[in-house]
Amino acid sequence: MEVPKIQTAIPQRRYQFGEYSGVVLGEIESTDAVKYRYILALVRAGESRPGFYVTSEKNPRGRAHEGSHRLRVITQGLDEEIESSDRWENLDDFCEQAFVVAAKVLGLADEQPVRLA
Repeated sequence: MEVPKIQTAIPQRRYQFGEYSGVVLGEIESTDAVKYRYILALVRAGESRPGFYVTSEKNPRGRAHEGSHRLRVITQGLDEEIESSDRWENLDDFCEQAFVVAAKVLGLADEQPVRLA
């Protein structure tokens, strides 16, 4: 699994999602060629590292007509772009859709993300 190579980031929100704890990161600097706007990283209970990511990535100039950012999911055996939209630049829109994607991929349709203080 090719995970984001985060050097620095600022946590924006924290969540509990079923057996996963999650953090949404912003102001991300990485060694990747990708320009991340936000990253949702989910860690399964009992594990020490995230095993599931949803990212909002700036689209290259040649794809800007599709939307300013693309939504991508990264987990073991899956690295797939979901869709491009200007919405993924907005924190609320990103969080909402990231958990919809996570619920589908992780089979957590009965769970609701709980935002932690």
